[in-house]
This record gives sequence, C-alpha cells and structure tokens, in this order.
Amino acid sequence: MPATNRSDKSPVSADGDARGQGAVERAQGTVDDEQQAVDQAQGVVDDEQHAVDQAQGVVEDDQQAVDRMQEAVDEAATIAEETGGLGRPGRPMNKRSPFFVGMSAAAGVAVTYGLVELVIRARAVLVLIGLALFIAAGLEPAVSWLTRHRFPRWAAVTTILLIAVGVFAGFLAAAIPPLTTQATALANQLPHYLHTLQDHNSSLGRLNTRFHIQQRLSKLLSTKGTALVGGVLGAGALVLSAATSVLAVAVLVVYFLAAMPRIRLFVYRLAPQSRRARVILIGDEIFTKVGGFVLGNFLTSVIAGLGTYVWLLIFGVPYAILLALLVALLDLIPVIGSTAGGAIVSLVALTVSLPVAIATLGFYIAYRLAEDYLIVPRILGRTVQVPAVVTVVALLVGGALMGIIGALVAIPVAAALRLLLHEVAFHRLDSS
Repeated sequence: MPATNRSDKSPVSADGDARGQGAVERAQGTVDDEQQAVDQAQGVVDDEQHAVDQAQGVVEDDQQAVDRMQEAVDEAATIAEETGGLGRPGRPMNKRSPFFVGMSAAAGVAVTYGLVELVIRARAVLVLIGLALFIAAGLEPAVSWLTRHRFPRWAAVTTILLIAVGVFAGFLAAAIPPLTTQATALANQLPHYLHTLQDHNSSLGRLNTRFHIQQRLSKLLSTKGTALVGGVLGAGALVLSAATSVLAVAVLVVYFLAAMPRIRLFVYRLAPQSRRARVILIGDEIFTKVGGFVLGNFLTSVIAGLGTYVWLLIFGVPYAILLALLVALLDLIPVIGSTAGGAIVSLVALTVSLPVAIATLGFYIAYRLAEDYLIVPRILGRTVQVPAVVTVVALLVGGALMGIIGALVAIPVAAALRLLLHEVAFHRLDSS
C-alpha cells in the first residue's frame, strides 16, 4: 500500500488557516489601536499634570512675592518706628552706568524741550506771576519792619494790604471827580479848539496852517472811520483784559506776600548744604535791592506827580489832575517815563501859550536832572547801585522783551545780575 504525503492539504484546511490568521491580525490591530488610545490618554494626563505643576509653581511664586512684600512692609514699619520719619535715603545710583547716562541724556532733552514749550505757551501767565512776585518782594521790607516791631506775620501782611487798599481808594476818591469834570470840560471845549485851529492868530492856528492838522484829521476820519471804530472796540477788549490781569496780579500779590518766608526757604533749599549759607546771604541782598527799588520808585513817582500838579496849577494849564496822574504813572518807568510825561504835558501847555509850553519843557528838563542827581540818590541810596549805562541797556532790553513790564523790572534784575557777577563769577575768575 503506497505511503500517504503529509504535506498535501485539503482546500478546506488552507482556507481555515487563512481566516484564522486574518482574525489574529485584526485582533492585533485592535490591540494596537487600544494601546495607541491608552498612550494618547496618558499624554493628556501628563499634559494636565504639567499644567497642574505650572499652576502650582505660579501659586508658589505669588506666595513668595506676597511674603517678600510683607517683609518690606514690616521693615518699613520698623524703620518708621525707629527714625520717626520716612527713613534714610539709600545709596545713590551709579551715575557712570550706561543705562543711567543714556536715560539722563534722554530725560534732559525731554525736560528741556518741555520747559521751553511751557514757557512759550504760558508766557503771558508767567509774566503776570513774575510781576506779582516782584511787587510782593517790593512790599516785603515793610512787612519785615512790622514783624521786627512785634507784629505777627498775618497782622503785618494785613496792615500793609489795608494801607495799600486805603491809598488806592483815596487815590480814586481824589482823582475820579476831577477827572470826570475835566473830561467833560475837554469834551465841551472841543468846538472851541476847532475854532482856535481855524484862527490864524493863535498858536494852534499857526500850527494848523503850517502842518494842516485839521485837514489830516478830517481825512483820517473819512477814510479810516471803520478802522477807528474797530480800534475803539479793540481798545475796550484790551481794557477788559487789562482789568482781569490787574485783578489776577493783586490776588497773587496777596498770596505771595503771605507766603514769602516759605517761598524764600524753598528757594534756598535748592542749593547744596555746603553753599546754603552763602546763597541765603546773596538771596537776602537781592530781595533787599528789589524791595528798595520798588518803594523808592513809588516815592519818586509821587514826587513827580505832585510837582507836575503844582506847576500846572501855577501856570493855569488845564487838566492838571489828569496830567499829574499821567506823569506819576509814566514815572514808574525809570529814565524814560518822566521824559515822555513831560513831553505830553508840554504839548498840552501849548493850549495856554507858547511861552508857558517852553517854560513847562524847561521845568521837566530841570526835574529830570534833579531826579537823576538829587532825588534818586537820596531815596535809593546804595540799595540798587547800577551804573547809568547798565540802566539804559537794561531798560532797552527789558522793554524789547516784555514791553512796559520788562522796563519796570529791568533795573532790579540788572542789580541782581550785577551782584551775582561780583560775588560769584568774578571771584571764581580771579582765583582761576
């Protein structure tokens, strides 16, 4: 009997093996998918754990920051209890570090630009503040004199302010009625002056014949009447603005005068401690010069106004009160004020006669000399000590920069600069 070949298989058996192998592979694929899902789930768990760890680290960092802040608060409380103040300043920053140098340069440029822009935009307000401070410094010697005679500071300031208000009220009470009367008289006399202009035998008539004053006035009114009306309205707005500025200056003067000692101490504290004593001496000398100039200038203006009033009354020049007040106000401007006032009064004196006008002009020339060489030296004495050339230059520069206010403050500013040159600059230059 022939042997049987074991390697031969039936088709049924081969097909069963193939199906079994496919089932195994599918089972293995399912296991792999499940393992991959498990790995993904484990990755998610790891990510969540990492997030939890990060959150825990943030919480710990926050807790450390809170602990450090609490330590700083406790240390600040201990320092305040020990020193009774705000503690001692720490060590200064290293000024040679590149960061500090760069930041200092950038901050310097920014601050300089900002200050220049501020000065340009707030120029008008700064001028009013400076004028108020100048007036307060001028009144400070009178307040100091009262405080040296056992007046409290507030009582001394109140006394000076009441005296100033009383003088101003008396000035208005004495000036307004005559001014009203003389202004009315001037308005009533205008037709007479027009008739005098047409009279060729009068002084005004001869001037009219020579310079054609009446024709020029008529032409001006006919051709530029609208411009004149606009000018009058502009003048009204200017008067309102001037009144507001005067009120602001008056209020600032009160505050500055009341706080003048604190203002001076604040300015002196800006100097280093090693130089503070000398700064105080120089600053007090500057305040003395300013105060002496303000009071002396006021007295010379009063003398100029009274002299003008007496002269005009003697020679019968009209509008004596009005012209005397004008001269007194103009004389507040040093050097050129009384000269301009004398020229205006001399022109008005032409309405009386030519000899009176010439005599008036001579009177103001004589008064100018007397004021320069007799009145001003006796009243101001050695307070200001500004040479004549420096005075003229200071007036020109001050007037060009700030107008009338600049001319008013030019001489004390020049005196302060001269003092600083002699006490600071010249000493360093001589010793170098």
